[in-house]
Amino acid sequence: MSHQCSHGHIHFSGNLQTPEEQRRMQRQLTLTMITIGLLLLSLLWRAIAPDQPGISDILAGVAWLLVAVPVFRAGWHSLLHPDLHGVTDLLVVLAMLGAWALGDLMTAALLPVIMIFGHILEERSVMGTRQAIAGLSKLTHSQARRVRADGEMELIDSQHLRAGEVVEVRAGDRLPADGRILSGQASLDVGHITGESVPVEAVTGMNVFAGSINLNGLLRVEVTHTGDQSTLGKVIALMKDAEQAKPPITRMLERYAGHYLILVLLIAATTWFLTYNSQAMLAVLVAACPCALVLSAPATAMAGIAVAARHGILIRNAAFLEELADVDALIVDKTGTLTEGRLSFVDALLVTEMPREQALALAAALGATSNHPVSRVLAETLSDTGGHALRDVEEIQGVGIVATTDDGIALLGRQALFTRYSVKTTPLPAHEGPVVGLALNGVFLGWFLLDDTLRAEAPAVVDELKSLGIGRVQLLTGDRMSVAERVAQQAGIDELAGEALPAEKLRQVQNMVDEGWRPMVVGDGINDALALKAGAVGIAMGGNGADIALASADVVLAGGDLRRLPTAIRLSRKCRATLQVNVFIGLGWTILIVAAAAMGLLGAAGALIAAVLHNLSTLLVLLNTGRLLQFDETD
Repeated sequence: MSHQCSHGHIHFSGNLQTPEEQRRMQRQLTLTMITIGLLLLSLLWRAIAPDQPGISDILAGVAWLLVAVPVFRAGWHSLLHPDLHGVTDLLVVLAMLGAWALGDLMTAALLPVIMIFGHILEERSVMGTRQAIAGLSKLTHSQARRVRADGEMELIDSQHLRAGEVVEVRAGDRLPADGRILSGQASLDVGHITGESVPVEAVTGMNVFAGSINLNGLLRVEVTHTGDQSTLGKVIALMKDAEQAKPPITRMLERYAGHYLILVLLIAATTWFLTYNSQAMLAVLVAACPCALVLSAPATAMAGIAVAARHGILIRNAAFLEELADVDALIVDKTGTLTEGRLSFVDALLVTEMPREQALALAAALGATSNHPVSRVLAETLSDTGGHALRDVEEIQGVGIVATTDDGIALLGRQALFTRYSVKTTPLPAHEGPVVGLALNGVFLGWFLLDDTLRAEAPAVVDELKSLGIGRVQLLTGDRMSVAERVAQQAGIDELAGEALPAEKLRQVQNMVDEGWRPMVVGDGINDALALKAGAVGIAMGGNGADIALASADVVLAGGDLRRLPTAIRLSRKCRATLQVNVFIGLGWTILIVAAAAMGLLGAAGALIAAVLHNLSTLLVLLNTGRLLQFDETD
């Protein structure tokens, strides 16, 4: 847990306030209230007994001591651990010491009081994101109806579920884990994950997310992922990582924090030597507190991350929220990204005397060792009744699977795999969908035909991205050129590259970057991981995407909805515009107040007026950021 200075500066963390933080805040508020009470008594005594100023001064002095100790502690911590927030700590300490040295105990006590209320306002501004994370975390803990082997059901905590177990989900229940529907039909509310406001119609064979609400019907679900490994768990982890990350402008400002402090001290010293106005000098110190400027970037980033999450867009790092605004090209994968990714088995064209059931069983056994969409379909569709024992299994990315069996080396994959192992194949069948071959002990057994369909929203999304300034769109796939051409034509994509292995995909992305483009790379599979890293922004399809793709991406579409791509770009541009306004407010307002303070325009109570105006700038930044929270493109 990072330090939180005594007068309430925000130090961003991934959780709601800890009990210790809450106690610290309560102590600060209590001291503040007591201080205000003592100051009011001091003023009252001065009004009632003006001939006895000593009592009034004692009350003001006690009030100052109450807030001075924690403020000095914060200042000392800032010296040991310098950061942007520490600049404000040190300036407030200097202003307090200056007021105290001048005998103005009232100002010395009121300064930290005013600053505390301003920073409490800051703290409240970021609690929304933390509460959203906490709310999602609660969804990971629920009751589950586990179906035992004897058919009976038992009520257990969802944290005790394991992959492969079966649960029953009734109307009104929340899905306790990610899984695959074994039986039943229902409408599911998945808005908290995908941002989709319209319920999803769940049917047998469909993958479903933990935390989804069953609006009607009865489902039997086989658990696939639980806890942190579930889609919801990954959503929470991504939000925590993003919330803790510092935007680029914040990191830049931190590098010059020390120089800024020296500049402020020079301005204050110059003001004193030119005017001999102590209040003007103190006002400069207070006015120069950069809270609004410091808050501008984190507040914008956190609001953007929260809004993105509401739309099913998970930003891993605040930096990519800004970089999305500058993308001008799109490189998109085919299977599972541009297409549904729910392949279906069409036929097996076998050319062997091996019994058909035995060949299908071997293909199923090999497919079960991979997370590739084609492999998953073969494993789920075909039955491994042969009990094939596989050893030394190796998956060659983008090519296929190699394993050792009792009957020899088994191969499952593309034409390139058989060429590599010198296995003679029959001509590739004229099929528009994916085609994979099977071989055993150097003998080719046949081709397996599968089919996939283009996502319904794909053509409209491509057109919308072009209208947003995406000047170049490329389909990049490991599939055959004939299949790639068909899908590209359907989606309205003019440029394509087929039969691309992971290394070739990486090279294609790098070439586009070298040509001066800033491509947004969208994919879902293991063979897309390198390409996702190489693009200006990598976006993974979170619905059924491979874990390595999710880990390599900068942005994750939780529900795999392509319509969120233009939403992400528009949101990013909105965030950048909001940030620019916030920086202008923070910087411009600070310069204006400092100038007014240096010229003595803030009057006899300049330091206090500067503190009030300082908090006003913070309020303006938060109000402008609040406008960003109204962004909504939920369908």
